[in-house]
Amino acid sequence: MSPARILSSRVGRIALWAVAVLTTLTLVLTLAAVWTVRRAFPQHDGALRLPGLTAPVTVHRDDHGIPQVYATTAEDLFRAQGYLHAQDRFWEMDFRRHVTGGRLAELFGESQLETDIYLRTMGWRRVAEQEWDILAADTKRYLQVYADGVNAWLDEHDGGRASLEYAVLGLQNSDYEIEAWHPVDSLAWLKAMAWDLRGNMRDEITRAALLAEGLTRQQVEDLYPAYPFDRNTPIVTEGDIVAGVFDQEAPVSPGREGNADPGATDTAGAGGGAVTAQPIDAVESTGDAAAARTVTALAGGLSRLPTVLGAGRGIGSNSWVIDGDLTDTGKPILANDPHLGPTMPGIWYQNGLHCECEFNVTGFSFSGLPGVVIGHNSRIAWGLTNLNPDVTDLYLERVNGDRVQVDGEWRPLETRTETIRVAGGEDVTITVRASGHGPLVSDASAELRDIGLAPPVDPAGSPAPVAATPQLAPEPSTNSEDDRRDGYAIALSWTALRPGRTADAIFALNTAPGWTEFRAAAAMFEVPAQNLIYADTDGTIGYQAPGRVPVRGKGDGRWMAPGWDSAYDWQGFIPFEELPSVLDPPAGYLVTANQAVIGPSYPHMLTTDWAYGYRSQRIHELIESARDAGKITVADVQTMQFDNRNGFAPTLVPAVETALAAGDPSSLARSAADLWRDWDYQQPAEGEPDTDDGRSSAAAAYYNAVWRHLLLETFDELPEEHRLDGSDHSYEVVRGLLGLPGSPWWDRTETEVVEGRDDILWAAAEAAAGELARDQGDQPAEWRWGRMHTLTVRNQSFGTSGMGLVEWLFNADPVAVSGGGAIVNATGWNAAAGYEVNAVPSMRMIVDLADLDASRWIQLTGNSGHAFHRNYDDQLELWRTGETLPMRWERATIEAGAAQTLTLKP
Repeated sequence: MSPARILSSRVGRIALWAVAVLTTLTLVLTLAAVWTVRRAFPQHDGALRLPGLTAPVTVHRDDHGIPQVYATTAEDLFRAQGYLHAQDRFWEMDFRRHVTGGRLAELFGESQLETDIYLRTMGWRRVAEQEWDILAADTKRYLQVYADGVNAWLDEHDGGRASLEYAVLGLQNSDYEIEAWHPVDSLAWLKAMAWDLRGNMRDEITRAALLAEGLTRQQVEDLYPAYPFDRNTPIVTEGDIVAGVFDQEAPVSPGREGNADPGATDTAGAGGGAVTAQPIDAVESTGDAAAARTVTALAGGLSRLPTVLGAGRGIGSNSWVIDGDLTDTGKPILANDPHLGPTMPGIWYQNGLHCECEFNVTGFSFSGLPGVVIGHNSRIAWGLTNLNPDVTDLYLERVNGDRVQVDGEWRPLETRTETIRVAGGEDVTITVRASGHGPLVSDASAELRDIGLAPPVDPAGSPAPVAATPQLAPEPSTNSEDDRRDGYAIALSWTALRPGRTADAIFALNTAPGWTEFRAAAAMFEVPAQNLIYADTDGTIGYQAPGRVPVRGKGDGRWMAPGWDSAYDWQGFIPFEELPSVLDPPAGYLVTANQAVIGPSYPHMLTTDWAYGYRSQRIHELIESARDAGKITVADVQTMQFDNRNGFAPTLVPAVETALAAGDPSSLARSAADLWRDWDYQQPAEGEPDTDDGRSSAAAAYYNAVWRHLLLETFDELPEEHRLDGSDHSYEVVRGLLGLPGSPWWDRTETEVVEGRDDILWAAAEAAAGELARDQGDQPAEWRWGRMHTLTVRNQSFGTSGMGLVEWLFNADPVAVSGGGAIVNATGWNAAAGYEVNAVPSMRMIVDLADLDASRWIQLTGNSGHAFHRNYDDQLELWRTGETLPMRWERATIEAGAAQTLTLKP
């Protein structure tokens, strides 16, 4: 054989060997990756041992991994629930307790230190520890056995065997060790819920920050219009407080404005009535640059805190209940869909809990918390929406080191130290200070940590006295040091920072057999304050507003209060019996969708920052239309939940069309506006050409682009972080301005000419047409709303890591979604940032009280928290298209639909 042929043969063998090695290596790496992913998948079939049980527990799961648990005792039931939550969602549970404990730096290192400082300053975990001491004995027992169930699972799983996230975490924090679950970990989660649903704190900070940025009081008031009681019906339309009890049939007392519109009065505390003084803002009243800088920096710092339920005005919910007189079965139908931030996995865990005891309940739970939060038992069903009362107040404090000024006197601040462990770094110790109003949250800002070391001083060098003027302005500061040392700090008063009994309420709701017991449970549901709707198998429907809502001495909670004046302190809380409630209303149905709870004559101040009622009014219209067409069915209610009609488009579209007709629009803008001809104002994500959905989707795409550009053009003078976000709050602001064509708001700050309303409407229409032509082509009929309005469900811990492979592991692919902000199908988006979805119906539930087996439910993603598990995102497409799953109830039905059965043995 020639040397050339020998060489060629050897090269061929080397190449084959190399291919074989690469193939083997690829196979090994693939198998290793599959093993790494799958080794955390839980066992859902067969038998497992769960120490502590008194008898076997049976768990049936359907194709979607939804467990129905059958136990002998309540203790066995919640021990099993803890085990199952840990099986499917332990990383989520562990991440949540690090959030609530201010311990994120233990997981992710120094990058989370400032967040931990804020969380430790507020002290969520400390309050949860205090709550443990006041809970009922049964509640403590259930929380303990739940923790025992979690820990039984942890005894057999650690690191990567617990969840794929731990394998990824180990790449940067190999020293992390999972610790045992404690009952207080479950209670602390309630603080995270309350934080995300805390009411108007964001608005209070924004108002103060805008004043600090130089806007006038009137300009800020323009951005917070009154609730439109004349257009959008509150939840409770009749009733008053009689002898300390709310009576739904009592005539409304005339002339009171306790729940009045913004800017109307400075309401008094308990007992109603109003005083004539206009509410002050403490920052505005000082005229001091230090105070202004304090609130501006605080706004930025708090905005960076993690949100476990979501963020922004999209956080809300829909619920309604229809009396049996209006339904095809003769029994009530109850519907609920809470609107929260999209997360992977979804916020809810579906399960049924059944035992030979008082618990026989199914519905939605939170991993980490025993029981069912929203659902039904064998007698009643209930749903929740955010009541959104004003339960937070910010106080501007004058401080001097460890002292705070109150009514002209210096009083000691409370202090404590907190030590924060930092992965890969040294421990950090902080000092937390608190006034009588609450923790000094401004201390948590790296930019403002020195505030309060020295108060404003007069020329003689002594502390400035409290001003005697109504404006409460201190003497001008002559301090030559940095204005951070001018002696101002901000304290947070928040109802959730006081121990409460919400955990007791959850178990009481789960077992309540009727309206009386339901209300008794609601009385303990203190934070977060929620609208509770009710229905039972006897045909009763009802509503209760629960929650711990403060009564203020002075002020209405809209503006930051002067902490140095005790007249602005809370005087107590609205008694539960005086909070609005309704039983079997004459209309035959009730709707709660974050609108005003009750009219302006209600004697107590609940809030002035409601949602503006676009969703609730549309639901009223849908129910009445279905009622007029015949008896209402579960299918009708499911269609209502997926309604995509934009309630503001009928107001804005004619105004834009008029502006275009008065100007000289481009041919593209004219063609785009033609999309609105005969538009039904529905906003489907997609649709074929020459179909109703296709035409509506094209019209919606152009409308929402116009809406976004209109807000950007009109409110260009606002700081970027405080731009209007396009929610129903923005609807009301713009609605008012449309009637004021010469308002200064229409004038753009960067031009020399003075623009009016029609100039801005015309410019927004042209800009929107140009944007869509660039992004989707120059044929308006081919534009689609869903190409802009997409949802990417991201893992809460690693989903925005910036590492492409990690995000690919845990996040879902983007999907086109219907709906929009302030629409019944509430897929919210922030117009200041783009069109991407930032709030969604996190689940949908419909309960048929005539046949509980006919009830329906769905959640955003899936029941499993394990990436690549078949139940990780198997509900997402069904959710996206408005479909639901059977919410099985009877044991025979559950067993017939079981795909897997697991027996937990003692």
